Amino acid sequence: MRLTVSGFLRSSLKLQSRGHCTYNTIAAFAVPPRTLPSTRFQSTKAMASVEQAKRNAARVAVENHYPKDAKWVGIGSGTTIVYVVEAIKNLGVDTSLTRFVPTGYQSKQLIISAGLTAVEFDAIPEGVVLDVAFDGADEVDEELNCIKGGGACLFQEKIVAMQAKEFICVADSRKLQSRLLTNWKYIPIEVAPIAASRVLRELKKLGSVNPAIRLNAVPKEGPLKTDQDFYIIDAPFAPLLLSSDIQAGKVSGENGQWEVEALAQKIKQIPGVLEVGIFSGLTGPQARAAGVSGGQKPIAAYFGMPDGSVTVRKATAGK
Repeated sequence: MRLTVSGFLRSSLKLQSRGHCTYNTIAAFAVPPRTLPSTRFQSTKAMASVEQAKRNAARVAVENHYPKDAKWVGIGSGTTIVYVVEAIKNLGVDTSLTRFVPTGYQSKQLIISAGLTAVEFDAIPEGVVLDVAFDGADEVDEELNCIKGGGACLFQEKIVAMQAKEFICVADSRKLQSRLLTNWKYIPIEVAPIAASRVLRELKKLGSVNPAIRLNAVPKEGPLKTDQDFYIIDAPFAPLLLSSDIQAGKVSGENGQWEVEALAQKIKQIPGVLEVGIFSGLTGPQARAAGVSGGQKPIAAYFGMPDGSVTVRKATAGK
């Protein structure tokens, strides 16, 4: 059975109404009513260009990082991951003994529909480390810090990334920025429903302006719930500082502007927070070298560009 991109998007819209994690950007693929023909044509053409950019990035990322003898592979969530699975299939390697670990219900269905074997995270045998994990991002900065969680899968995305030897990010050029919170304006945070009000208050103290609980696609259905039955709070902050900004003398937290890792840690310490949609800190190889468990930052990020090329950002030893 083959899952097409259009079929995947239709399935995602249905899943979102049921509370499963999906990408909010899917809504952008719907053509608004009463659109003029010329506008509709331009919109469709732009969409096709973005989809091709995703496909190009996925193909190059998979060609460069998919081990020929892979036994365990993490598969993330969102529309870009359709092309990652497509690229894996197109490699022509034997996947009969490979187990693919999804980051949620949506990616599990994608794996199964592609004829691959899905294994839930909690069924991974003790001591097993994933050979590689592929996932998208909502935004990536020049130090490879990422914002994820636009599709409400951030907790599972993070634990899968941290279970892998290498995390590879795949996206289109819109996600490529010098610093986080440039185009993507908020940080997704997964919280226990009972603690949501408290978390909102604490986020405001940290400088977030108008943090809000994310609602379902149909607002009257109330807050969207993750696969863990938790809420998502979307917290806007000022554009985040890089480690290079701190080295240049800027102070994290001053005037509500935070350094990436410092803000992630501050939010994670709020009682009721399950996980923060900032992927920062160590990469997988850096974590192993330090003798700690897992890294959440990608070792490389691949971006499909409008001209058909693919831009790659790679982690350096000091970042």
